[in-house]
Amino acid sequence: MRSTRTDVRNVAIIAHVDHGKTTLVDQLLRQSGVFRANQEVVDRVMDSNDIERERGITILSKNTAVNYDGVKINIIDTPGHADFGGEVERVLKMVNGVVLVVDAFEGTMPQTRFVLKKALELSLDVVVCVNKCDRPEARPDEVVDEVLELLMDLDATDQQLECPFIFASARGGWARTSMDSDNADMKPLFEAIINHIPAPEGDPEAPTQILISTIDYNEYVGRIGVGKVDNGSIRVNQEVAIVNHHEPDKLRRVKIGKLYEYEGLNRVEVKEAEFGSIVAVSGISDLHIGDTITSPESPESIPFQKISEPTISMNFMVNDSPLAGQEGQYITSRHLRERLFRELNTDVSLRVEELTPDCFKVSGRGELHLSVLIENMRREGFEFAVSKAEVIYHFDERDKRLEPMEIAFVDVPDEFTGAVIQKLTSRKGELIGMTPIHGNYTRLEFNIPSRGLIGYRGEFMTDTKGNGILNTEFEGYGPYKGDMFYRKAGSIIAYESGEAVAYGLFQAQERGQLFIGAGVKVYAGMIIGQSGKSEDVEVNVCKTKKLTNTRASGSDDALKLVTPKVMSLEQCLEFIDTDELLEVTPENLRIRKKILDPTLRKRSMIKQKQNS
Repeated sequence: MRSTRTDVRNVAIIAHVDHGKTTLVDQLLRQSGVFRANQEVVDRVMDSNDIERERGITILSKNTAVNYDGVKINIIDTPGHADFGGEVERVLKMVNGVVLVVDAFEGTMPQTRFVLKKALELSLDVVVCVNKCDRPEARPDEVVDEVLELLMDLDATDQQLECPFIFASARGGWARTSMDSDNADMKPLFEAIINHIPAPEGDPEAPTQILISTIDYNEYVGRIGVGKVDNGSIRVNQEVAIVNHHEPDKLRRVKIGKLYEYEGLNRVEVKEAEFGSIVAVSGISDLHIGDTITSPESPESIPFQKISEPTISMNFMVNDSPLAGQEGQYITSRHLRERLFRELNTDVSLRVEELTPDCFKVSGRGELHLSVLIENMRREGFEFAVSKAEVIYHFDERDKRLEPMEIAFVDVPDEFTGAVIQKLTSRKGELIGMTPIHGNYTRLEFNIPSRGLIGYRGEFMTDTKGNGILNTEFEGYGPYKGDMFYRKAGSIIAYESGEAVAYGLFQAQERGQLFIGAGVKVYAGMIIGQSGKSEDVEVNVCKTKKLTNTRASGSDDALKLVTPKVMSLEQCLEFIDTDELLEVTPENLRIRKKILDPTLRKRSMIKQKQNS
């Protein structure tokens, strides 16, 4: 017989990137008494990964639990960026409702729409938290209207439309039911969660059923499956079966090794858990997202939405440049293969395919998704090379090529709209909407191929003087839009190996923007700058001045070198062209041509032109 557990609430915090959901979780943890009074706690405690802290974004969804008024609230902090949408899609299966966080100034953004749509499709109840109400330019009343419009656009039910609105400042540590109130703590938000998010339902007498929604990995205990107990109960050493909704033939009998529940930021070992609890299970090898842990006597799987397929791929390969092996700790194909396949343990949106023993095709949800993996590997001491990101094509039944399409939402100051429209239409984008928004800004909506956005973000920030906001949402596959040229400018290529000297750089800087300064090791075929023209230029930056015994006026003047442009990993990935590679080491990022020898490179270009 089905019953309700009133002492538990399972809720996910969803929002657009940088709308303050991680800071909000911080405050809920602090004000529920998770931390001791004298405990030192860092800000954004849920962002445990170094890259998450540096970039201020959530990459991996994380579980925590707080107790309020005798009710245990399991909270899942989800990523807000579209590239990590695979994380959001699956964790929503564990919860009965969501807290939608919306910035009181920016209002509803594209990613707000994406995550809210996923929640409404699963018939989850919503509590709306209008955050950052302490900002001087906050406009909470208008944002409430925007959220209601969005809910109506997404065909929300009457119950979902009657969601409570809470006005908050996560940084200030307060939440209020109206802007006229002077409440100074988060109590109204806690109460809204308890009163409006349904308690989990299930049948305590039924056979065990747990849908695995997240996989964690630990070197000591192996794979750890996280999911909600839908029916029955689960205990340590229980005999269970593993089944999968999308793989009807799958059926394995296993034993539960260890069982954990969440308390604050910790996983606490328990002997048994009832329906409605969010648990972590270890001791089962080869456990995957979408698997159902169930009773061996009556194995019944829980339906699970398939994770969206990757849209972009890069080749990761062993570094074979003349400077290979000098800076990295892990440099062989064995190390690279092991690390990439280990990433598959926790990242469900990633695909890895072995093309040759030294080269792997890695596919993900977007440039950011893959660049975070590259940055993590680089920090762990890996040295390797990557190719330009390329989109993954599909073919229809008539063998016509289809490519991934995105909806790009661009918020720009009015004065820059012309430049942005011109650039995106040249990249096969189609303008489908243009609306004025607050503060002399315009919101442009484009339907554009994913490859049209590769390498565009840097240009966009330059064109809008850093004031534009670009957000994308995967739309699906559409007909191929035709060939596209990624880069207008050519590369400045080093002609000789050695060390760059001031005299050689002084001669080279007239040709364009340099990426290196004096004293940097270079090799033939390495790209040391961006040419002012569309063709590639070869220069010798190791050239020293010839010494003579004749002295002329002005010949001994100090050479003035322009400061080189130091590029981040994302800028390098955006810059490289299809015939180039990015050499990644723990200490340096070097761009190079795939074919280092200038003669062989020219022959290859001639052959390509003849074939095309």
